[in-house]
Amino acid sequence: MSFLGKKKEPEEKPALLEQAMLDQLRTHFQKIQHPVELVASLDEKPKSGEMRAFLDEISPLSNKIKVTYESVDDARMPSFSVARQGENARIRFAGLPLGHELTSLVLAILHCSGHPPKEESALIDQIRSIEGDCSFETYITLSCHNCPDAVQAFNLMAAVNPRIRHTMIDGKLFMDEIDRHKIDAVPAIFLNGQPFARGRKPLKEFVDLAVSASR
Repeated sequence: MSFLGKKKEPEEKPALLEQAMLDQLRTHFQKIQHPVELVASLDEKPKSGEMRAFLDEISPLSNKIKVTYESVDDARMPSFSVARQGENARIRFAGLPLGHELTSLVLAILHCSGHPPKEESALIDQIRSIEGDCSFETYITLSCHNCPDAVQAFNLMAAVNPRIRHTMIDGKLFMDEIDRHKIDAVPAIFLNGQPFARGRKPLKEFVDLAVSASR
């Protein structure tokens, strides 16, 4: 997915979740093992209003989901973190995880809650073995078909390994970062502020790259 011309798109009205989708989410959230908290950092911009509306629709779907709104400025607004209650957040969505990224949010909530990933135990053990503090950032667009695989891969790593953090960044909302990093296609993944990987890859390949980078 390319940023042709790098032009900002006009603001759109909030994409409300249809009742059928809310019912599906409610079913998925029955798998939540431990309470999860979503903490949002919002400002006065219209996109923050959309994020608040979205989170207000998500929170009633399970009594194990708590949504909190911060008054403290975050480096990126609007954004929200996902974490098991009582733990430091390691997963953040800088943008609305709608469209293809809605599944990324569902999995982040489930994995943070303690719901076991479907991946083989050997691969999970490899993720846990990654050493050093790793802060991953994945730049995406909501219309990108390849981006969810990358977002879900690094969200899973962050949920499994407490030394890993991951932020999904909607490039259309943070065009200044797109320009600064000279990103012309997504997904574009950065590690500790430096280019790390591009494009769609299997989880195992992302994990192997992370293991190599941490040595």
